[in-house]
Amino acid sequence: MKRAICILLVAFFVFPGVAFPESKTGKLNTPVKYSSYLEAYDKGDYAWAFNLAKPLAEKGDARAQYYIALMYDTGKIAPDSSNDAVVWFLKAAEQGLAAAQYYLALKYNTGDGVRRNYEEAFKWFSKAAEQGHAPAQNCLAALFASGKGVPQNYAEAMKWYKKAAEQGNAAAQFSLGLMYENGQGVPQSYEEAVKWYKKAAEQGDAEAQLNLAFLYDLGQGVQQDYAEALKWYTKAAEQGVARAQCTLGFMYNGGQGVPQNNVQAYKWFSLCAENGNDNAARNRDILAKRMTRAQIAEAKRLEAEWYKEHKRK
Repeated sequence: MKRAICILLVAFFVFPGVAFPESKTGKLNTPVKYSSYLEAYDKGDYAWAFNLAKPLAEKGDARAQYYIALMYDTGKIAPDSSNDAVVWFLKAAEQGLAAAQYYLALKYNTGDGVRRNYEEAFKWFSKAAEQGHAPAQNCLAALFASGKGVPQNYAEAMKWYKKAAEQGNAAAQFSLGLMYENGQGVPQSYEEAVKWYKKAAEQGDAEAQLNLAFLYDLGQGVQQDYAEALKWYTKAAEQGVARAQCTLGFMYNGGQGVPQNNVQAYKWFSLCAENGNDNAARNRDILAKRMTRAQIAEAKRLEAEWYKEHKRK
């Protein structure tokens, strides 16, 4: 990356392929296109966002430091720049910016751009969580639940999952439902599990949709309702969850909660098989023996349409 000194000795980083026009005098002419780096960032002009944010970041502006880190982290400045992202996340995190603390914790938690260190992850997740940052609260809860970076403590995990869940964090809502279903850190309650799974499921969380479907299917914590189970299995299956796809195969094959339909059963068994489920492949092949060629062709057509639609998404 080359450095150019502009008029008034303001330093800008020049991106490869980003040329600033010259005036008639031969000096660089860099008219400001945006009122701030945030405007440039929001409009996807990351070269300008970086150029405008960098001087502020170097003067200690925490928010600018955070955006510099984000642009490094997402490869909008240069590929493989996770190390640079960590440097700038740390600068902003040390000034108390919750979002930077969260992303720095993620780096330590995954070992991306820095050596994995669960204790450091715990430290920074805690700082962000204490400021009410919901994703950090969810991740802090996960560390307490797993015992990584801190002694395992289900009660503390429940505490932080609930704080995040009450802010609408779908991942925390799912995990809270899971802990209620399994009785971890709290008395087992299928009713509470249903409550929290549903909140996450309605936000599109595929695993929550699957677990909610199971509870409707079995009548645990809620009145048994095959139609409602079918609804949530379908939502999870449409997101590619293999267990949901396989279960739909069984439901259509047996006519459970839905009219019996060999074509749909074949389609879902086949999709599940493509997800690596050997049992689904065997069930599809057994089913095929009692289907006509036309039915199998139709099932394969529907399967191809499904792949086409989901590839487009």
